[in-house]
Amino acid sequence: MLTAMILTSSTAAALDPWAILLLALALDAAFGDPRWLYRAVPHPVVLCGRAVAALERRWNGPTLARQPRFLRGAGLTALMVLGAGCLGWAVSGALRGVTGNWAIEAALASTLIAGRGLYDGVRKVAAGLTLGLEEGRAAVGHVVGRDPDSLDGPGVARAAIESTAENFSDGVVAPVFWFALFGLGGLAAYKALNTLDSMIGYRSSRYEAFGKAAARLDDAANWIPARISGLLFIGASVFVPGARAGPAWRAMWRDARRHGSPNAGWPEAALAGALGFALGGPRHYGGDRIDDRWMGNGRENLGARDIKRALRLYLAANALLAGVIALPILI
Repeated sequence: MLTAMILTSSTAAALDPWAILLLALALDAAFGDPRWLYRAVPHPVVLCGRAVAALERRWNGPTLARQPRFLRGAGLTALMVLGAGCLGWAVSGALRGVTGNWAIEAALASTLIAGRGLYDGVRKVAAGLTLGLEEGRAAVGHVVGRDPDSLDGPGVARAAIESTAENFSDGVVAPVFWFALFGLGGLAAYKALNTLDSMIGYRSSRYEAFGKAAARLDDAANWIPARISGLLFIGASVFVPGARAGPAWRAMWRDARRHGSPNAGWPEAALAGALGFALGGPRHYGGDRIDDRWMGNGRENLGARDIKRALRLYLAANALLAGVIALPILI
């Protein structure tokens, strides 16, 4: 219904960034990332990743000292983020005066929102885990960075649920936030930064110095969206049977800071409290053990049914986000 309202509204209303955002969310929810399209044309994030990989190989020499390595990484970060932002603003400017420009911009924005892709990926983990541990491990390997072979059944479920919470912030709320502030250029700049962080923002011997600027800037860019995401999970829990807003609020404020990330703990703790889960805890990344503390006072022994419960809360949080975006249009 909201999409129909946008499509039949006046040109002035359609050009409103809130209307463009709402249509972008609707397009992502309906179509996600169509495989037929991205078999013919590379996804923008894939192109960004290829550029990052090529420049990293050239600039991150194994014999470099720490300071020049950091400076080169900071230079790569600035180049990619500013370049993506300028490209986004240029495209948005070029669309002005084009018939249906708002719909085109919404379609472009939808390619940089990952709500449907996250849902589909996590749903496959639930389906795989229903069949068996190996199937669950294979599916969760596509949505998390940790070593799936180190996970038992409950570990697979927790990893999928934690990915749902964290990537709701990174893949949905943060793109919406930066588009609302700075339009298509802000969204493109954020996605470039998030891609950089996912590729070089690691504390390994190769990336600790080179990727430090990207990791710190990504933390800053996600600071507000992560907290908004936690609040959306709390609000959504009012509408989901079996979820509770009070425990979600208490868990978020008590446990979010226990996470090793300054941001990921906020949506994860809120989701854990809402559904009575315990998330976080020790895990393995690339062979390294990370001894994070637990968030939430609930069950650690989770399964496929719990993943589906988390997805229901995720869908409700997305709907609540769409409702918030619709308010300026309807008022």
